[in-house]
Amino acid sequence: MGAIQVARELTQIIAHRGSKGTRPENTLPAFHAALMDGADGIETDVHLSKDGHLIIMHDEKVDRTTNGTGRIVDHTLAELKQLDAGGWYDAAYAGTQIPTLDEVVQLLIRQKFTGIFNLELKTNKIHYEGIETMVADYFNHHEVPFKLVYSSFYGKSIERLHALQPDVEFDSLFQTKFKTAKRLHAEQIIIGYHPDIRWVRRHWLLLPKVQLRPWTVNTERDMKFCYRHRFAGLITDYPGLAHRLRVQMQGG
Repeated sequence: MGAIQVARELTQIIAHRGSKGTRPENTLPAFHAALMDGADGIETDVHLSKDGHLIIMHDEKVDRTTNGTGRIVDHTLAELKQLDAGGWYDAAYAGTQIPTLDEVVQLLIRQKFTGIFNLELKTNKIHYEGIETMVADYFNHHEVPFKLVYSSFYGKSIERLHALQPDVEFDSLFQTKFKTAKRLHAEQIIIGYHPDIRWVRRHWLLLPKVQLRPWTVNTERDMKFCYRHRFAGLITDYPGLAHRLRVQMQGG
């Protein structure tokens, strides 16, 4: 009976940096659009500013997605808030600000979001001192209606957060370093994998039967592959397209 129930579960749609394909990534408009598109989850990334604020952005530097330059860690929150994080994408989003973790969480609360909030700690290049404690402390002091999931390419961040919040789900991100992911799974620190979809297509039959949510699944071909094999989820820049295809293939 349990196997039949699992087979009927829908593959969850996780919006990568919000609706990244249709809005400026990792901004409030992108997260709002993802919810309107029917996403079951939100994936985003967190860094630390110079003055110790939790900042939502993918890159370690602001250059690619704002009109500024330099590393996030070398700017204060006030300096980061002066940057335009939307104009690079489209003039319609000029003046959009870089959000903090709290601003994203508050948006999700206002929208009564009850899905997955997958927060990636961007500590694989810059090991922000104390970021794991700050993130854990934030969620220990803020009641949220959604399911919190942590992930990272940096195994030590997952281990540190697991020690602070053992009841939260932890998933491992990887492209080729599967050995670290397997070790953390064996130690029961992580329960799921978030691998590159290109890696999954080559190796997925070798993966343990755990929660598999590949990234970044943007083509109809890859989305249909995930739905056909009933993966736990997929991470995509186009949650609207993913939702339409899921209705066709899985009925919901």
